[in-house]
Amino acid sequence: MNICIIEDNKQLLKNLCLVLAGEPGFAVTGSYPSAEDALLDFPWKDADVMLVDMELPGISGVELIRRTAPDLPHLQILVHTISEDSETVFGALKAGAMGYLLKGCPPSELIDSLRSINAGGAPMSPRIARKVIRDMQNPSAATDSELLTQREKDILVSLSQGKTYKEMGEALNVSPNTIHAHIKHVYAKLQAATRAEALQKARRLGVIWPEQGK
Repeated sequence: MNICIIEDNKQLLKNLCLVLAGEPGFAVTGSYPSAEDALLDFPWKDADVMLVDMELPGISGVELIRRTAPDLPHLQILVHTISEDSETVFGALKAGAMGYLLKGCPPSELIDSLRSINAGGAPMSPRIARKVIRDMQNPSAATDSELLTQREKDILVSLSQGKTYKEMGEALNVSPNTIHAHIKHVYAKLQAATRAEALQKARRLGVIWPEQGK
């Protein structure tokens, strides 16, 4: 199985390459820190599976999938991300992804998911599978607070505590660019223009305690 990896966290990218290259039957034939770098080398030689993050700097993971999937119909695309919001999940699946895995899973689960998708399966983290089913069953039932993923709620709490992007990134093992992208999504979902406005709305929704973020 030839695997192409797109991941902006350089340490995680290095670790993924080491883990997957050491797995029998696996070969990492391309690794890129951004969608732009990946597109410069497209189409990737003999790639069977693309493992791609969603929160990339510049061109997003969803847009990368949209641009590349039509030209490589044999390519199996597995999302590997922290993003759980419905817009990103369904955007990735509609663009051509056949699997959606949340970061933080054990290496064995990642390896099993890669084998599954290469064999024609559609692996998903349990929380994502439940989200897909729930949204299909009742797409209009979500409340405003449910529009925020747990990760986005955690980031709001960190914002209320005055933490920097760097500190939040280190705690979540992602880059500051990824934190910035999440915060942009939170502002958009809450229809907030400033940090203070976002925190005020988050308190009103019960995402953070009233005394936080004042």
